[in-house]
Amino acid sequence: MFSSLMGWVDARFPATKMWEDHLSKYYAPKNFNFWYFFGSLAMLVLVLQIVTGIFLTMNYKPDAALAFASVEYIMRDVNWGWLIRYLHSTGASAFFVVIYLHMFRGILYGSYKQPRELVWIFGMCLYMALMAEAFMGYLLPWGQMSFWGAQVIINLFGSVPFVGPDIALWIRGDFVVADATLNRFFAFHVIAVPLVILGLVVAHIIALHEVGSNNPDGVEIKKNKDKNGIPLDGIPFHPYYSVKDIVGVVVFLFIFALILFYAPEFGGWFLEKDNFIPADALKTPEHIVPLWYFTPFYAILRAVPSVAGSAFAGVAAMGAAQVFLFLLPWLDRSPVKSTRYRGPYWKIALTLFIISFIVLGYLGTQPSADTTLLVNNTILARIFTVIYFAFFILMPWYTSIDKDKAVPERVTMK
Repeated sequence: MFSSLMGWVDARFPATKMWEDHLSKYYAPKNFNFWYFFGSLAMLVLVLQIVTGIFLTMNYKPDAALAFASVEYIMRDVNWGWLIRYLHSTGASAFFVVIYLHMFRGILYGSYKQPRELVWIFGMCLYMALMAEAFMGYLLPWGQMSFWGAQVIINLFGSVPFVGPDIALWIRGDFVVADATLNRFFAFHVIAVPLVILGLVVAHIIALHEVGSNNPDGVEIKKNKDKNGIPLDGIPFHPYYSVKDIVGVVVFLFIFALILFYAPEFGGWFLEKDNFIPADALKTPEHIVPLWYFTPFYAILRAVPSVAGSAFAGVAAMGAAQVFLFLLPWLDRSPVKSTRYRGPYWKIALTLFIISFIVLGYLGTQPSADTTLLVNNTILARIFTVIYFAFFILMPWYTSIDKDKAVPERVTMK
C-alpha cells in the first residue's frame, strides 16, 4: 500500500526524487568533523524561532501603548509564556553563535572558493537577512534599550548624503521612533523577512547540493568515482550524517537548556537590564549599545572619526566590513582551499582576523571614553579595525605568495 501511495505521489510530485537527491543518494565527504554540525544546527534554531515566534504573536500587541505590557503579560500570565519568550530571545543569540561558527568553518576550509562561490553568496545574503530580522525584532519589546537602540541605528541612515534624511523618515514612518515604526517593524519581522530567509535557505541548500559539500581537506570528491559514478570518498548523507547530526543536536540542546533555565539574560548579553524598563522618549539610557552580535560592526562605526560633523564615514566603514565578506571568493588567490594545507601567511592573517573580530565585539559593548589596558577604547577599536580590513585588502597579495603545502589526491581521516 505504501509503495502504491508513493507511486501515485511521485507521478504528481517528485517526493522520492527529492529524498534521494538531497538525502539518501546525496554523497557527502566521509571525513566531516565537528565543524560540520553547525549547518544542521542553524536549521534547528531557525525552526525553533519560527515556532516560538508564532506563539508569541498570539498575545503580543504591536502598539506603542500596549507592546511592553503585552510582553509582561506573556511572561507573567500566559501559561508557559515565560518559556516561549525566553526560548525566542535566547534562541536569537544561539542563532548567531551557530551562524558565526558556521561562517568561520567556511573560511577555515575555503568553502567559499570555486565552485562554491554562489553557496557563499547565498549564505552571506542569509546573514544580512538575519541581521535585519534581529534588529527589527529587537524593537518589539518596546523597552528602553529597544527604543533608543533603534533610534540610534535608524539615525545613522540619515547621515547618507542627499537621501539620508528621507531614508530615515521612510524607515521610521514618522519623525521619531513611534507607533508607526513599531507596526512596520512587526510586519517585517513576522512576515516579510522570514519569507526572504526561507527562500534563501532553499537557494543555499540547492546550490550546495548542486556542487557538493566541501571537506576539511578541500578535496573535490567528485573527481574520484567508481564505475557506478559514486564518489570513492563519499557516503550517503542519510543515514550516516543525519544520524551523526543528532549528536550535535543533543549537545547543543543540553547547553541551550542550561542557559535557558539558569541564565536566560546571560548577564545582560542576551537581554539587557534596561530592556525591562518601558520605553521613555524623555529619558536616555546611560550607555546605548546593540546586542552582542552587532557589536563588532558597531565598534567599527564608532572607531571611524566623523567628517565635517557627519557620521557617514563610520556608516560606510561598517557597510564595507560586511561587503568585504561577500568578496572573499575573489580576494583569495590561493589554489588551496583548506587551512590544513595553507602557508604561514594565511594562518597568521586568519588568526589576527578572528582576534580582531572578537575584540571589536567586546569594545562595541564598552563606553568609548573608558580605558582598557591603559589605552582608550576608541584607539583600540581603530587598531583592530585596521587589522580587520587588512585581512581582506591584503588577501590577494599574501595568498598569492604564501608557501602552501601539497594537497592529497584523496580525503584523509585526520
